[in-house]
Amino acid sequence: MNLHAAVIQYAPTTDKDENLELVKQLIGKAADQGADLAVLPEYATYAKPDLDETYIENAEELDGRTVTTLRALSTEKNIVIIAGMNEPNGQGRVFNTLVGVQEGELKSTYRKLHLYDAFGAHESKWIEPGAIEEPQLLEVNGLKVGLQTCYDLRFPEVSRVLVDAGADVLALPAAWVPGPLKENHWTTLLRARAIENTVYVVAAGQSAPTGVGHSSIIDPMGNTIAMIGDDVGIARADLSPERIANVRTINPALTGRRFTVQPKV
Repeated sequence: MNLHAAVIQYAPTTDKDENLELVKQLIGKAADQGADLAVLPEYATYAKPDLDETYIENAEELDGRTVTTLRALSTEKNIVIIAGMNEPNGQGRVFNTLVGVQEGELKSTYRKLHLYDAFGAHESKWIEPGAIEEPQLLEVNGLKVGLQTCYDLRFPEVSRVLVDAGADVLALPAAWVPGPLKENHWTTLLRARAIENTVYVVAAGQSAPTGVGHSSIIDPMGNTIAMIGDDVGIARADLSPERIANVRTINPALTGRRFTVQPKV
């Protein structure tokens, strides 16, 4: 059975009511178009151009309003939802957290490992990095989906650990900040992670002006099979287990490996 995936792209603001209403509309539209899985951006319900203390003030527990809304949508629309949020860490900071909601339940969480302390940004001033844990994969229509966030894309070990755990699909919510060559980095790295791991990559970024857009679905051979430009929108594609198997026959890179991934102490 194929998995019909959707990437949902928009620019979240500091108005959580407005963001949640837009999320309801876009997920509803994706579900009506037949999507089994919807991937939303990083910081899906509260965002602004620069990180500051308001991310802490607007953080929510995993039983808070954002997850409760996503759980209800998952049940109502019969769709799996992956989205980013800011979660309190209990010590005056926050985690940059992804939640995976399926059949009305919170089935998976992932806390961003690599914080965006690059290109003049300092995410670690406000955000606590997640602990290195066993991946929590979601199974959707027989395909296993692993979660990672934005800047993690620049660290191929994150994707490889997910694939070693059995992931067929990498879901990647992001807020890829605009800047010189940034769009090129985004699209190049998405294709690289798909090619080297022979998996699908389903990547949802923020639209302009806060993100570079270009939310994409990449197949295991590195072909972009769906993409949005820099505006609000939805892109959809079918993910096929047969396609994965065929590509891995042609390109058996995973079985030819001579190295494993070990956490840095």
